[in-house]
Amino acid sequence: MLIYNFIMQNLLWYDSLIKPPFTPPDWLFLPTWIFLYLSITVSFFYFAKTGFSKEKVLPLSFFIFQLALNIIWSPVFFSNKNIQLAFIIICLLWVFLFFTIITFYRFSKTAAYLLIPYFLWVTFALYLNYGIYVLNSF
Repeated sequence: MLIYNFIMQNLLWYDSLIKPPFTPPDWLFLPTWIFLYLSITVSFFYFAKTGFSKEKVLPLSFFIFQLALNIIWSPVFFSNKNIQLAFIIICLLWVFLFFTIITFYRFSKTAAYLLIPYFLWVTFALYLNYGIYVLNSF
């Protein structure tokens, strides 16, 4: 019951926010993220398939860092309700994801291409986060 109340409070808070134009319906987020997490996983497997070496330390670091930023964004945004810090996190996520794609490309073009939908979604999410920040900073 405690978890249910926690989730409901965060959903009520999110529903109360003014959202920017083109905000997708709530039901679209879950299937989108399922697809994206699958493509992220497959991308990593393609990257890893070529083995590990010293040259892969930097791309692997970018990948781990962007994934960590992805994971911490939701609690910062929804639980802490810190829209500004969430925006900073998603900006960093965007940058590290960009570098992940660029560095993965050297080892596996397929791994890099599989991250492009994720990059496009994070770009859109960055717009949404910024819009919510601007529209609700009063």
